[in-house]
Amino acid sequence: MKILNWLKTSNRWKHIVGGAAIGAFSGSDYCALYASILSAASLEYKDKAHGCEWDWIDFGLTVAGAIVGRLAVRWL
Repeated sequence: MKILNWLKTSNRWKHIVGGAAIGAFSGSDYCALYASILSAASLEYKDKAHGCEWDWIDFGLTVAGAIVGRLAVRWL
C-alpha cells in the first residue's frame, strides 16, 4: 500500500509508464536513453516553469522506465 501511495505522489506512475513507452518504441538503446533523458528534462522544466520544484525522482523514474521498456522489448 505504501508503494502505491508513493507512486501516486507527483504522478510518478505516469513517468514510469511514459518512459517504458519511449523505451519500447525506440529503435535502439541509444535512442531510448537519449529520448527519455530529453523527455524527462522537458517534463521537469515544464513543472519548474509553472512554479514547482525540479523533481529528480520523477526524472529518474522516466529514464528507468525507458530502460525497463527497452529491456522488455529486447528480451521478448
